[in-house]
Amino acid sequence: MSDQSADSAPLRFRRWEQRTEVPLFGASLLFLLGYAVRVLAPADTGPWRDIALALVGVTWLVFAADYAVRIRLSGLGLRFVRVHWLDTVVLLLPLLRPLRLIRVYTAVQQRQERPWLSLYARVIAYAGATALLLGFSAALAVYDQEHKAPGASIRTFGDSVWWACETLTTVGYGDTVPVTPGGRIVASGLMACGLALLGAVTGSFSSWLVQVFTREDERRPPERE
Repeated sequence: MSDQSADSAPLRFRRWEQRTEVPLFGASLLFLLGYAVRVLAPADTGPWRDIALALVGVTWLVFAADYAVRIRLSGLGLRFVRVHWLDTVVLLLPLLRPLRLIRVYTAVQQRQERPWLSLYARVIAYAGATALLLGFSAALAVYDQEHKAPGASIRTFGDSVWWACETLTTVGYGDTVPVTPGGRIVASGLMACGLALLGAVTGSFSSWLVQVFTREDERRPPERE
Protein backbone atom coordinates (compact mmCIF):
# COMPACT_ATOMS: atom_id res chain seq x y z
CA MET A 1 0.00 0.00 0.00
CA SER A 2 2.85 2.37 0.86
CA ASP A 3 4.62 1.54 -2.44
CA GLN A 4 1.48 2.44 -4.41
CA SER A 5 1.24 5.70 -2.49
CA ALA A 6 4.89 6.50 -3.27
CA ASP A 7 4.37 5.75 -6.96
CA SER A 8 1.32 8.00 -7.17
CA ALA A 9 2.99 10.92 -5.36
CA PRO A 10 4.79 12.35 -8.44
CA LEU A 11 1.58 12.02 -10.48
CA ARG A 12 -0.46 13.91 -7.88
CA PHE A 13 2.29 16.52 -7.67
CA ARG A 14 2.27 17.09 -11.46
CA ARG A 15 -1.50 17.31 -11.56
CA TRP A 16 -1.48 19.87 -8.77
CA GLU A 17 1.12 21.94 -10.64
CA GLN A 18 -0.89 21.83 -13.88
CA ARG A 19 -4.09 22.90 -12.14
CA THR A 20 -2.65 25.68 -10.00
CA GLU A 21 0.09 27.25 -12.13
CA VAL A 22 -2.19 29.66 -14.00
CA PRO A 23 -4.27 30.71 -10.93
CA LEU A 24 -1.05 31.24 -8.95
CA PHE A 25 0.33 33.40 -11.74
CA GLY A 26 -2.83 35.50 -11.46
CA ALA A 27 -2.25 35.69 -7.70
CA SER A 28 1.33 36.82 -8.33
CA LEU A 29 0.04 39.66 -10.51
CA LEU A 30 -2.32 40.66 -7.68
CA PHE A 31 0.65 40.56 -5.29
CA LEU A 32 2.60 42.81 -7.65
CA LEU A 33 -0.37 45.17 -7.92
CA GLY A 34 -0.75 45.36 -4.14
CA TYR A 35 2.96 45.92 -3.65
CA ALA A 36 2.98 48.65 -6.32
CA VAL A 37 0.08 50.49 -4.67
CA ARG A 38 1.72 50.13 -1.26
CA VAL A 39 5.01 51.58 -2.56
CA LEU A 40 3.73 54.25 -4.94
CA ALA A 41 0.55 55.52 -3.26
CA PRO A 42 0.97 58.79 -1.31
CA ALA A 43 1.00 58.53 2.46
CA ASP A 44 -2.30 60.40 2.81
CA THR A 45 -4.23 57.69 0.88
CA GLY A 46 -4.52 55.54 4.00
CA PRO A 47 -7.37 53.17 3.02
CA TRP A 48 -5.82 52.26 -0.33
CA ARG A 49 -2.46 51.53 1.24
CA ASP A 50 -4.14 49.37 3.89
CA ILE A 51 -6.10 47.49 1.23
CA ALA A 52 -2.90 46.97 -0.77
CA LEU A 53 -1.12 45.63 2.31
CA ALA A 54 -4.00 43.22 2.98
CA LEU A 55 -3.87 42.07 -0.67
CA VAL A 56 -0.14 41.42 -0.39
CA GLY A 57 -0.65 39.44 2.83
CA VAL A 58 -3.52 37.33 1.46
CA THR A 59 -1.73 36.45 -1.77
CA TRP A 60 1.42 35.51 0.16
CA LEU A 61 -0.67 33.18 2.33
CA VAL A 62 -1.96 31.58 -0.88
CA PHE A 63 1.64 31.02 -2.00
CA ALA A 64 2.52 29.56 1.41
CA ALA A 65 -0.47 27.19 1.31
CA ASP A 66 0.49 26.06 -2.19
CA TYR A 67 4.08 25.48 -1.01
CA ALA A 68 2.85 23.33 1.88
CA VAL A 69 0.65 21.27 -0.46
CA ARG A 70 3.57 20.79 -2.87
CA ILE A 71 5.74 19.47 -0.04
CA ARG A 72 3.04 17.00 0.97
CA LEU A 73 2.27 15.79 -2.57
CA SER A 74 5.91 15.50 -3.64
CA GLY A 75 6.66 12.81 -1.06
CA LEU A 76 10.12 14.34 -0.53
CA GLY A 77 9.55 15.83 2.88
CA LEU A 78 12.12 18.45 3.81
CA ARG A 79 14.23 17.48 0.78
CA PHE A 80 11.68 19.43 -1.25
CA VAL A 81 13.37 22.65 -0.11
CA ARG A 82 16.63 21.62 -1.80
CA VAL A 83 15.23 19.82 -4.85
CA HIS A 84 12.70 22.54 -5.71
CA TRP A 85 14.86 25.47 -4.66
CA LEU A 86 13.17 27.90 -7.07
CA ASP A 87 9.81 27.33 -5.34
CA THR A 88 11.49 28.11 -2.02
CA VAL A 89 13.10 31.31 -3.32
CA VAL A 90 9.82 32.45 -4.87
CA LEU A 91 8.00 31.87 -1.58
CA LEU A 92 10.53 34.06 0.26
CA LEU A 93 10.63 36.68 -2.53
CA PRO A 94 7.25 36.64 -4.33
CA LEU A 95 8.40 39.44 -6.67
CA LEU A 96 10.50 36.77 -8.41
CA ARG A 97 7.43 34.80 -9.52
CA PRO A 98 7.82 36.16 -13.09
CA LEU A 99 10.67 33.65 -13.38
CA ARG A 100 7.99 30.93 -13.36
CA LEU A 101 6.34 32.35 -16.46
CA ILE A 102 7.59 29.49 -18.61
CA ARG A 103 5.74 27.02 -16.36
CA VAL A 104 2.54 28.96 -16.92
CA TYR A 105 2.98 28.64 -20.67
CA THR A 106 3.68 24.91 -20.31
CA ALA A 107 0.59 24.38 -18.16
CA VAL A 108 -1.61 26.15 -20.70
CA GLN A 109 0.06 24.52 -23.69
CA GLN A 110 -0.61 21.01 -22.37
CA ARG A 111 -4.30 21.64 -23.02
CA GLN A 112 -3.64 22.42 -26.70
CA GLU A 113 -2.91 20.11 -29.60
CA ARG A 114 0.09 22.02 -30.92
CA PRO A 115 2.31 24.92 -29.80
CA TRP A 116 1.05 28.41 -30.56
CA LEU A 117 4.53 29.68 -31.42
CA SER A 118 7.73 28.27 -32.86
CA LEU A 119 10.62 27.47 -30.55
CA TYR A 120 12.49 30.69 -31.35
CA ALA A 121 9.37 32.82 -30.98
CA ARG A 122 8.65 31.18 -27.63
CA VAL A 123 12.14 31.95 -26.33
CA ILE A 124 11.93 35.59 -27.41
CA ALA A 125 8.36 36.03 -26.12
CA TYR A 126 9.23 34.41 -22.77
CA ALA A 127 12.38 36.49 -22.39
CA GLY A 128 10.54 39.70 -23.29
CA ALA A 129 7.64 39.09 -20.90
CA THR A 130 9.99 38.04 -18.12
CA ALA A 131 12.18 41.11 -18.64
CA LEU A 132 9.11 43.37 -18.49
CA LEU A 133 7.72 41.87 -15.27
CA LEU A 134 11.11 41.44 -13.65
CA GLY A 135 12.19 44.99 -14.54
CA PHE A 136 8.98 46.45 -13.11
CA SER A 137 9.33 44.39 -9.93
CA ALA A 138 12.97 45.43 -9.50
CA ALA A 139 12.09 49.08 -10.12
CA LEU A 140 9.48 48.92 -7.37
CA ALA A 141 11.83 47.17 -4.93
CA VAL A 142 14.72 49.58 -5.56
CA TYR A 143 12.47 52.65 -5.33
CA ASP A 144 11.10 51.35 -2.04
CA GLN A 145 14.64 50.97 -0.68
CA GLU A 146 16.25 54.07 -2.16
CA HIS A 147 13.94 57.08 -2.45
CA LYS A 148 14.32 58.14 1.19
CA ALA A 149 17.95 57.11 1.68
CA PRO A 150 20.56 59.85 2.32
CA GLY A 151 22.63 60.61 -0.77
CA ALA A 152 20.41 58.49 -3.05
CA SER A 153 20.31 59.27 -6.76
CA ILE A 154 17.03 57.34 -7.23
CA ARG A 155 14.43 59.75 -5.87
CA THR A 156 11.40 59.11 -8.08
CA PHE A 157 9.83 56.00 -9.55
CA GLY A 158 10.81 57.31 -12.98
CA ASP A 159 14.44 57.27 -11.87
CA SER A 160 13.99 53.68 -10.72
CA VAL A 161 12.43 52.58 -14.02
CA TRP A 162 15.27 54.24 -15.94
CA TRP A 163 17.79 52.44 -13.71
CA ALA A 164 16.02 49.10 -14.31
CA CYS A 165 16.15 49.62 -18.09
CA GLU A 166 19.86 50.45 -17.92
CA THR A 167 20.58 47.39 -15.80
CA LEU A 168 18.52 44.89 -17.80
CA THR A 169 20.09 45.99 -21.07
CA THR A 170 23.57 45.93 -19.46
CA VAL A 171 24.16 49.56 -20.53
CA GLY A 172 24.82 51.00 -17.09
CA TYR A 173 25.32 54.74 -17.62
CA GLY A 174 25.99 55.19 -13.92
CA ASP A 175 23.78 58.28 -13.58
CA THR A 176 21.49 56.45 -11.13
CA VAL A 177 22.90 53.82 -8.77
CA PRO A 178 21.58 52.14 -5.60
CA VAL A 179 23.31 53.17 -2.37
CA THR A 180 21.46 51.04 0.20
CA PRO A 181 22.35 47.38 0.91
CA GLY A 182 18.85 46.25 -0.08
CA GLY A 183 18.97 48.20 -3.33
CA ARG A 184 22.36 46.75 -4.23
CA ILE A 185 21.15 43.20 -3.58
CA VAL A 186 18.24 43.79 -5.96
CA ALA A 187 20.65 45.31 -8.49
CA SER A 188 22.95 42.28 -8.34
CA GLY A 189 20.06 39.91 -9.03
CA LEU A 190 18.74 42.06 -11.87
CA MET A 191 22.18 42.24 -13.51
CA ALA A 192 22.47 38.45 -13.48
CA CYS A 193 18.96 38.04 -14.89
CA GLY A 194 19.59 40.72 -17.51
CA LEU A 195 22.68 38.91 -18.80
CA ALA A 196 20.80 35.60 -18.94
CA LEU A 197 17.79 37.06 -20.77
CA LEU A 198 19.95 39.00 -23.21
CA GLY A 199 21.96 35.87 -23.95
CA ALA A 200 18.81 33.81 -24.50
CA VAL A 201 17.32 36.34 -26.93
CA THR A 202 20.59 36.89 -28.81
CA GLY A 203 21.30 33.17 -29.10
CA SER A 204 17.77 32.36 -30.23
CA PHE A 205 17.75 35.14 -32.82
CA SER A 206 21.17 34.10 -34.16
CA SER A 207 20.06 30.48 -34.42
CA TRP A 208 16.92 31.55 -36.27
CA LEU A 209 18.99 33.57 -38.77
CA VAL A 210 21.29 30.60 -39.39
CA GLN A 211 18.26 28.40 -40.00
CA VAL A 212 16.77 30.89 -42.47
CA PHE A 213 20.03 31.24 -44.42
CA THR A 214 20.48 27.45 -44.46
CA ARG A 215 17.03 27.00 -45.99
CA GLU A 216 17.79 29.65 -48.61
CA ASP A 217 21.01 27.88 -49.54
CA GLU A 218 19.20 24.55 -49.86
CA ARG A 219 16.58 26.07 -52.17
CA ARG A 220 19.18 27.76 -54.39
CA PRO A 221 19.93 25.75 -57.55
CA PRO A 222 23.46 24.36 -57.74
CA GLU A 223 25.94 26.51 -59.65
CA ARG A 224 27.20 25.22 -62.99
CA GLU A 225 30.92 24.95 -63.49
